[in-house]
Amino acid sequence: MQAPPTSSAPPTAPHRHRRTRALGFAALAVSLLMAFPTAQSAFGDEAAELPGGGDLGPNVLVFDPSTPDIQGKVDEIFKKQESNQFGSDRYALMFKPGTYDNINAQIGFYTSIAGLGLNPDDTTFNGDVTVDAGWFNGNATQNFWRSAENLALNPVSGTNRWAVSQAAPFRRMHVKGGLNLAPDGYGWASGGYIADSKIDGQVGPYSQQQWYTRDSSIGSWGNGVWNMTFSGVEGAPAQSFPEPPYTTLDNTPVSREKPFLYLDGDDYKVFVPAKRTNARGTSWGNGTPQGESIPLDQFYVVKPGATAETINAAVDQGLHLLFTPGVYHVDQTIDIDRANTVALGLGLATIIPDNGVTAVKVGDVDGVKLASLLIDAGTTNSESLIEVGPEGSSANHADNPTSLQDVFVRVGGAGAGKATNGLVVNSNDTIIDHTWLWRADHGDGVGWETNRSDYGLTVNGDNVLATGLFVEHFNKYDVQWNGENGKTIFFQNEKAYDAPNQAAIQNGDIKGYAAYKVADSVTTHEGWGMGSYCYFNVDPSIRQQHGFQAPVKPGVKFHDLLVVSLGGQGQYEHVINDTGSPTSGTDTIPSQVVSFP
Repeated sequence: MQAPPTSSAPPTAPHRHRRTRALGFAALAVSLLMAFPTAQSAFGDEAAELPGGGDLGPNVLVFDPSTPDIQGKVDEIFKKQESNQFGSDRYALMFKPGTYDNINAQIGFYTSIAGLGLNPDDTTFNGDVTVDAGWFNGNATQNFWRSAENLALNPVSGTNRWAVSQAAPFRRMHVKGGLNLAPDGYGWASGGYIADSKIDGQVGPYSQQQWYTRDSSIGSWGNGVWNMTFSGVEGAPAQSFPEPPYTTLDNTPVSREKPFLYLDGDDYKVFVPAKRTNARGTSWGNGTPQGESIPLDQFYVVKPGATAETINAAVDQGLHLLFTPGVYHVDQTIDIDRANTVALGLGLATIIPDNGVTAVKVGDVDGVKLASLLIDAGTTNSESLIEVGPEGSSANHADNPTSLQDVFVRVGGAGAGKATNGLVVNSNDTIIDHTWLWRADHGDGVGWETNRSDYGLTVNGDNVLATGLFVEHFNKYDVQWNGENGKTIFFQNEKAYDAPNQAAIQNGDIKGYAAYKVADSVTTHEGWGMGSYCYFNVDPSIRQQHGFQAPVKPGVKFHDLLVVSLGGQGQYEHVINDTGSPTSGTDTIPSQVVSFP
């Protein structure tokens, strides 16, 4: 059910479904031939010695306060990207420390905006960083794939607008005022994610269906619709699910903020924040954040046209990876098998496997950081798109886990693509911090078999933590969790809209595959603030037995679950296993269970 807004904005109808539009996708495949000095390899052969550092390419735009016509350039990028949902252009707008007056940076698809200071307050806008939904008639449910990071804002009106849905992180931001998460006119919105940020005023979700906020500080929170979840947030509303639908944890058990590019004087470096335990509040509010600075000359700066062979050679050589904005086609797996390697993307850098390989594999090693990358399925089926640790991984990484942050998966939408699994996590102790794994429900190359992908996330490792888990539309289980002692704080899901009939989703004697399945063998697992929605528009008579499935054991616990039938298009019979009331009629009414078992 919809909790009434607490602000003066008019209440709105909840989002029911996303509608289609087709945009062409031009794949970027540029050959690159470069001559490098040679060095002896471990086998005595001569191998190319790859240089570290270098320029960031034409699609990283760097500004300082004296740059002429900043507003004009930002507007030019926005005009190209406002409705470019499945295009191939990618941009990063980077602002050197200083104060910028009269700026309204509107942020479109595949555009990232960030300050280049070590702290957000080093780079201040007397103005706004805005996402709205004019391109889609005031509907923000498709405002995906963009980001804002590491800036301080003095909003012109006192409130900044960030009307986004999935894959649009708001990180390390200081808003010296309020934050409005709804589009102009308060139309539908389906977000979203905030981390390591300070909002001095009120955050107003208005029509937002769900939202997750982590390790931040807010003045207040305005209202809730279905699922508002907080962990480690100073100023968060008290636990009160389901009315209002607030799930509040005082701390986040384990977290590590995303690596980011910054300027140390005139030198580019990447700051890698330290792991935190039982975190609360921002990592930067008490001065210099804890972590490590890595000079840019220790990174291979990846530019469009670079091959997987070259990228792997850079890793083998001991370099980290900085992917500049672009689309990268790979004909072999990018293998990251060196502890503590950072692989950081700028401007939603996108990797596409061309011949059915897994795009990225991480070894069963300590401390790899994958961040700000979009993995797009290719036309030949891949068994998986990302794999963290090989099958059978067993090492303990509790002191220095691998982390994935703002790492997104897409199957279809930009063209036909297939992958049996989106993300497979085999390594123990992995942190999955904000991911959207999406089998496309609109765009090009969309159909029950056209963009077939059975599983969004499969977790085989133990002690894996997911904070901000968005997984949608997979043909079978959206999440299948086989490892012990897993934890999920916030889960958002929509079942596949396009199931042709009941038989297509039948799971033995169970009606449909759960959105979130914990294996029968698991003895300990816990989840907080988790919702699954159905919209079976091809066959509205479809019944989904439950949103969640888990063994009934003392160590398996869920808090604040809900299921929703969007517009009555299909129904859930239960919330988890055979517990919880069914959704009913044609209303958009959630069922909820406060805890399980």
